[in-house]
Amino acid sequence: MASNGKGGSVAAAVAGIAESAARELGLTVWDVRFVKEGAGWFLRVFIDKEGGVGIEDCEAFSRLIDAPLDELDPVEHGYCLEVSSPGVERDLTRPEHFAACAGKKVKLRTIRPVDGQRDFSGVLESYDNGMITLRAADGPAMNVTKKETSFIKLDDFK
Repeated sequence: MASNGKGGSVAAAVAGIAESAARELGLTVWDVRFVKEGAGWFLRVFIDKEGGVGIEDCEAFSRLIDAPLDELDPVEHGYCLEVSSPGVERDLTRPEHFAACAGKKVKLRTIRPVDGQRDFSGVLESYDNGMITLRAADGPAMNVTKKETSFIKLDDFK
């Protein structure tokens, strides 16, 4: 689920445990990330379900993966496990994220300016092999590759 460096290999190792636990609880795993922030390491598992997740879902999921994580022992040093919802402005990082959000409003930031602008919002029309098609409310469709973006997020504020 995460893709590069040490964080990616830990996240990939944890993904199987997370997916199994999520299925057991009627949840889905949106993403798994293992990141260093300051002096600490964080294993973040983002879970979801129709209608959204609550604190009870996060607690149940955390309890269910605790023993399997201890058994797998994917990290040779201390870390903090965080389980949460991906939120209303969830990051779109994987092809399945884009498929789930097709037809929905998103916002994205490009690494380099496009026509003097870096921030765009509109409806996600499609995602095909790294190519994002975004249609702004007041203009034509825009095509940009995923690798040319800093982020792509669901813009779920109504």
